[in-house]
Amino acid sequence: MTQIHEKERQLHRQVADAVESALPVVEVLAVELGGPELMRVFIDRDGGVDHALCAEVTKVLRPYLNEYSLEVSSPGLERPLRTRSHFERAVGRRVAVRTAHEIAGRKRIRGEVVRVGEGAVTLAAGDEIEVPYDEIVRGNLIEGEPKK
Repeated sequence: MTQIHEKERQLHRQVADAVESALPVVEVLAVELGGPELMRVFIDRDGGVDHALCAEVTKVLRPYLNEYSLEVSSPGLERPLRTRSHFERAVGRRVAVRTAHEIAGRKRIRGEVVRVGEGAVTLAAGDEIEVPYDEIVRGNLIEGEPKK
């Protein structure tokens, strides 16, 4: 696992704890680092995300402003996928996944989510490829791309 990947996972846990404690209706979907000084936080809630909610989350995360420029936003069409519950909502849809280590000879995999298990998601990408959740560095829906 890369240092950046591990740092993102650590920040995700901290940010999710802070946000979900202060605003229980908000789910922190992903935390991504865009260089050493930029942290992107993707949030969601039933009913969607608006500017007012992003501002509330930014206030909760004020302590991080000393170390990072902060971007808080909705997941958009190509929402991030990291956890089992994220992939459960994506069964039958096309996704792109980047892994920490090679799986089936590659680190970048595009395919349809066919199964969601306890420790891994199975993608139809030519052959079926099982990708452990803890290997996923980045994952997102691919909107508008036809099934293959």
